[in-house]
Amino acid sequence: VQLIESGGGLVQAGDSLRLSCAASGLTSKIYGVGWFRRAPGKEREFVAAIRWNDNNTYYANFARGQFTISRDNAKNTVYLQMNNLKPEDTAVYSCAAYLGTGSYDATYEYEYDFWGRGTQVTVSS
Repeated sequence: VQLIESGGGLVQAGDSLRLSCAASGLTSKIYGVGWFRRAPGKEREFVAAIRWNDNNTYYANFARGQFTISRDNAKNTVYLQMNNLKPEDTAVYSCAAYLGTGSYDATYEYEYDFWGRGTQVTVSS
């Protein structure tokens, strides 16, 4: 499975961005896709995830109400809509795919099998 992120950029506080994660290859094997971010000098953290078969969604507490994850089945693309961005949202955002079955710990980065290279989001104050 290959994952390519896009949509990052430099924005001002209060702006919105929509990130895309396009999946290709064995997409029929995907069970879930998650978004993670890594800010400068910090550990990578979970943002949101979506389960492939029923579109059930998961959010980090900080993301709930500000970020929305969604999926376009026909395009095998997962989106992360980010609203009211703050300087502390500055990070490299990466998507990841989990190809397992059954148990799915969406928030656990080591659960995922494939990762994209990430897209930079910079929010200026």
